[in-house]
Amino acid sequence: MAYPPPRIHRPAVWLVALLIVALGALGAQSFRQPADEATVLLSQAPQAPAQLVPWGPPVFPSGPPAHADESTLEFTAEFPSVSIDSLPIHRVSLETQIKEPKKSLTLVTRGSLERGESLSTSLRRQGIGFKVIHTIATELAEVFDFRHARPGDEYRLGQDPGGQLVDFRYSVNPEKSFYLYSTDSGYRVREDHAQLRAQVVKVGGQIDSSLYGTVKELGERTQLASDFADIFAWDIDFSRSVQPGDDFQILFERLYRTNSEGDEVYVKPGRILAARYSGQNGDHSAVYFESEKGRGRYFRPDGSSVERAFLVAPLKFSRISSSFSTARRHPILDVVRPHRGIDYAASHGTPLWSVGAGRVIFRGWAGGSGKLVKIKHRNGYVSYYAHLSRFEPGLGVGSTVEQKQVIGYVGDTGLATGPHVCFRVQKNGRYVNPLDISAPAGDPVGDLDRERFESARDLLFADLGTGMQIASDEAL
Repeated sequence: MAYPPPRIHRPAVWLVALLIVALGALGAQSFRQPADEATVLLSQAPQAPAQLVPWGPPVFPSGPPAHADESTLEFTAEFPSVSIDSLPIHRVSLETQIKEPKKSLTLVTRGSLERGESLSTSLRRQGIGFKVIHTIATELAEVFDFRHARPGDEYRLGQDPGGQLVDFRYSVNPEKSFYLYSTDSGYRVREDHAQLRAQVVKVGGQIDSSLYGTVKELGERTQLASDFADIFAWDIDFSRSVQPGDDFQILFERLYRTNSEGDEVYVKPGRILAARYSGQNGDHSAVYFESEKGRGRYFRPDGSSVERAFLVAPLKFSRISSSFSTARRHPILDVVRPHRGIDYAASHGTPLWSVGAGRVIFRGWAGGSGKLVKIKHRNGYVSYYAHLSRFEPGLGVGSTVEQKQVIGYVGDTGLATGPHVCFRVQKNGRYVNPLDISAPAGDPVGDLDRERFESARDLLFADLGTGMQIASDEAL
């Protein structure tokens, strides 16, 4: 029995096709989203609906294909032709739609060297890895020798979230630092010097117990006390001559720098311009003056130099634990014998300097004197520095030294009950009391500089407010 060919339900086929097209259009519309907030939308105009051929047989402009029959024909949808130029354009402002790129996050580590600590040790203590430490040491080696690192040196380390080195700054003082930073082509290093601004100020008062402590109580840096003592080091032994009630005045420069936030920060005291000290051994005044040759020195009001061939002590801010004597009971040997020097008690490691220019004639171990340095000076003088903990690197027999050049450090080697230096002086082979030496003074203000000096002196002492009497030229 032959079955009749299946009937094609054309209206049902067209209906299914229309549903598929409609669902596709809705899906495309629902997923049409901007690719990015910064994308300029060329058109958001509503699209004209497709014009569908009414129910009926498919439409072909020139008749159905020759190979087509009714079972393979599909419907055709006609869409109107639209030019893109005729569509409204919705413009989006790039300034408001484009987001600023996120800045890379830098993790900062700050620190400073402690006593007996190297930079490597300090960084490891803060959890910094070997690779970063090696990079820092290698790259900075061309501008800084870390063997010269000192306690108190500060550093700042920047790393990205992955631990890679971004930058590193090592500051040897508030004015000088070494900077290591990364670039696209590798690491670069440079030496930076801060620009400082000077402000002239005046401080003064009466000493309570020490110059050092009083300056600190006034809110100033203790370096100011050290610089003040240096000016009068040829005339005043601040380890024994300072008494409560002594009066002092200082006119000096405060040095400031501008930090990264634009604020001025006090860095340190600068030059002392004028100074006065009044105590049990009289009044002492000095003013800073630069000659035409550009060398700055300190002079008394009459133009004579405060400098002498010998300093009265080989260190500062110490105390005399034993004076020069012809008969003293030795603290260890318990015998009475002459003590031909002055013992200055000080902290272990305190720097010692030569009291005058000269040449080293001995450096080494000397029995009960422990580590000893002997320096020969002009006019038959020889100075001795005993019980040192160590010598200044590079110092040896034959070395020439300048006045106040560091030669070693306080210790307790040899026969010593504690850290101190035994300071002795010989004159033509005979021991003399160092405090009784009358050494010649340095050069006074030259004739060509006299007028400028007197003008500068009067202005500075007026600011200092001393009210002192200036000696006339006839009295010189």
